[in-house]
Amino acid sequence: MPRLSEVIAELDALWPPERAEQWDAVGTVCGDPDAEVRRVLFAVDPVQEIADEAIALGADLLVTHHPLYLRGTTTVAASHFKGRVVHSLIKHDIALHVAHTNADTADPGVSDALAGALDLRVTGPLVPENGLGRICELDQPETLAEFAARAAKRLPATAQGIRVAGDPDMVLRRVAVSGGSGDSLFDAVRAAGVDAFLTADLRHHPVSEATQHAHRSQPLGLVDAAHWATEWPWCEQAAAQLDTISDRHGWDLRVHVSKTVTDPWSSHHTSPGAPN
Repeated sequence: MPRLSEVIAELDALWPPERAEQWDAVGTVCGDPDAEVRRVLFAVDPVQEIADEAIALGADLLVTHHPLYLRGTTTVAASHFKGRVVHSLIKHDIALHVAHTNADTADPGVSDALAGALDLRVTGPLVPENGLGRICELDQPETLAEFAARAAKRLPATAQGIRVAGDPDMVLRRVAVSGGSGDSLFDAVRAAGVDAFLTADLRHHPVSEATQHAHRSQPLGLVDAAHWATEWPWCEQAAAQLDTISDRHGWDLRVHVSKTVTDPWSSHHTSPGAPN
């Protein structure tokens, strides 16, 4: 069985920590470098529900996309929910490792996994300077409504579902995708000249401005999925990468992907709305 330090070295080669944004918190949160690793669990969020799943699975290593302590901390006391996660993992000899923005810009990275889940052909990065996002082509032209239906069918279901802005009948040939929050990328999307952009966490003002800009220039369809749903495909991609590494070294690791939905929204309601 490999030691934790050996597995982490391979993960760092997949997603180099130096590629992370300066504000990010990636790397190993807890774990003994000399401990043996037999079973690994991949998930998006390092929340208690996932920690409990790792314990029930008998995992030795939990790898998540989102950091546990993004803004730092002065305590890991179990009186706080994040501290309870740390205590639960350490008590059961489970290491926690995070690959966040260094996985976003990796090749393959989070957006490659998203494109793969949607069965899109990647032609290059959306932001060449840092490798963020992907520009993709459709095998056959389809409408914005059909593309949104494709996303709804292929991405994990969440309470939010899929939101669309733009003419549902507009025909798409080239699209951009970016896993996670993507409304800071509209300049790159416009420069790429794509027909639509699929991402998450789109806010009112950036969407309003993007659609108004599109009316005056090239039409742009927007597809907004849940943050968790756009990043979960990376877990499957990452698990497959570690499986390949395990086979190459003869480690015989057992690699698992959590299917627990940790998107924070739990329900969706529609109503006729208040009168104007």
